[in-house]
Amino acid sequence: MSDIIELDRASDPQAVRGYAFYDWGKSAFETSVTTAILPPWFAYIFLKANGLETTILGSDVTADAAWAFAVTGGALLVAILAPSFGVIADRRAIKMWWLRILTYLGAGATFLLAFAPMFEVSRQWVWLIIMFLMANVGLNGAGVFYNALLPHMGTDDEMDGISNKAFAFGYLGGGILLLIHLGMVMGITGDWVIPFVMASSGVWWLGFAMLTFAWVPEPPIENEMESLGIRESASLAIKELRKTFGQVDRFRTLFIYMLAYFFFIDGINSVTALAGIYGVTVLGLTTTALILTILVIQFVAAPCAIAFTKLAEKTSTHYALTFSLVMWVVVVLGAMSFAPLTLDEHEEYDIQYTWDDETSAYEASVGASAYEHGLSEDDEEQSWASEYAGILPISVNEDYDERVIYEFDDPEDDESSTTVTDTSRISALAQTFDENSRFSMSVQGGALGGTTALGENHPTSLGDGPLDAIPDAVRSAVWEPLGMGVFWQFLLLGCMAGALLGGSQGLSRSIFGQMVPETRSAEFFGFFGFFGKVAALMGPLLYGVMTIMYDSRVGIASICVLIIIGTLMMRLVDVEDGRRAAMEEDARNRGLTMES
Repeated sequence: MSDIIELDRASDPQAVRGYAFYDWGKSAFETSVTTAILPPWFAYIFLKANGLETTILGSDVTADAAWAFAVTGGALLVAILAPSFGVIADRRAIKMWWLRILTYLGAGATFLLAFAPMFEVSRQWVWLIIMFLMANVGLNGAGVFYNALLPHMGTDDEMDGISNKAFAFGYLGGGILLLIHLGMVMGITGDWVIPFVMASSGVWWLGFAMLTFAWVPEPPIENEMESLGIRESASLAIKELRKTFGQVDRFRTLFIYMLAYFFFIDGINSVTALAGIYGVTVLGLTTTALILTILVIQFVAAPCAIAFTKLAEKTSTHYALTFSLVMWVVVVLGAMSFAPLTLDEHEEYDIQYTWDDETSAYEASVGASAYEHGLSEDDEEQSWASEYAGILPISVNEDYDERVIYEFDDPEDDESSTTVTDTSRISALAQTFDENSRFSMSVQGGALGGTTALGENHPTSLGDGPLDAIPDAVRSAVWEPLGMGVFWQFLLLGCMAGALLGGSQGLSRSIFGQMVPETRSAEFFGFFGFFGKVAALMGPLLYGVMTIMYDSRVGIASICVLIIIGTLMMRLVDVEDGRRAAMEEDARNRGLTMES
């Protein structure tokens, strides 16, 4: 008669802390880099180098579309290799080894983002794309092995708590560093600040990962196979993957869940990956406003991740996850309704002409938002600036030797002043704010008082997109009556997203961990990573394509559809059936009988 064994093992508190501290460290990349600071920095550099869009492979690509494609490319290699990595990792004790190597890659590439200013402007955005791709490969690849450790960290009943605790640590760790970064961005002037943010995020990630490497043991493997060469490893991986695909009936519930996960995590991760670039390029948020929003989200998400653990205990993990997904649909629909308020005050416009009675002339100045986003270095915008250089609040950047490059004057600089007496030139300038312009203009006082102009590419300009009727109607009915500018809109929905983020991510990983055999955890988490990374490919790719074909709000709508599909598929997932199948598989692999 075979031995009888309890397949679940209770958790070790220090190992659980070490596991959670990895989330604490890597979240610096996901918050300060991916969401809060790198997107506006990238958008600014892209804009200066290319204008609103550039041509890549024959297509006109905007900054947010280029960013979406970068996120897509960063997940491609990991998506292809993840299942094979998992097969080998279940047969050799290399989960922690691969976690180390891929962490070094990810944290190192994050550190190297800081070196972008060493290149000329036309190449800086390319360097950022390359390093961001490498950092994402490290992050996503490490995630495969990090997640594969979860089933070994404790019992099935402890899984919700361990998974959500790790996410809560992540939000706190990322939030604390983001708070430091926010203080630096707001309180320190200098070109070195943002590069320092990039470098310190890499150091933070690697530093706390060292606790994981020290405290989390390599899960033991019974009958560990000998090291194989590349060809033998690939052959084994292909053989085992074919075997796994032939066992769909044995793990029917698990495979249904993976398909549902593919859709809903695609939508959720796409929202988190693209929120920053969407806020900057579409809504016109400033970097400071974006960082403040992300910071609030971090500290909302941490306690809510724990709260979802309590909800799962009172109901079920399945119910708590489904509830979070339904609310995600509400959040994404809300994002489609965001719209900056129409410009009412003179000071809200990008280019401002104010009549001065003492000089009998107009004083030209630039609004804070236009100054932050800057003038592009592309030929079209520079030609426009050159033609109206005498009346625009601009000056020549002396750092360029080969080209004459105009930039906006600092609105805080009292010494810079542009006085305009030729009103005909101001009238002619107003006529240039057409379908190709992203700026706005206002004249206060004097003969031209009350004159305004608004480019069709200005964030407040709605009406041309297929879905613009939605934000236009919501702006008139809700945002303007309440006086809620786009920052408060973004913050409101951001808090809702933050409240859902930890619960949905933690519970989705927990459900999977409960239905995965411990003896094949890396293999199945390799598939988990594969589905997640292919989803990470599809979501941003879909957003990028829809943005090119239509506009960014149609891109957001496509993400909402993905979450709805995944939510509906969750109705087919029976978690208890999945747990039973996992326990039976562990018993078979260990040659044991399982207590009923």
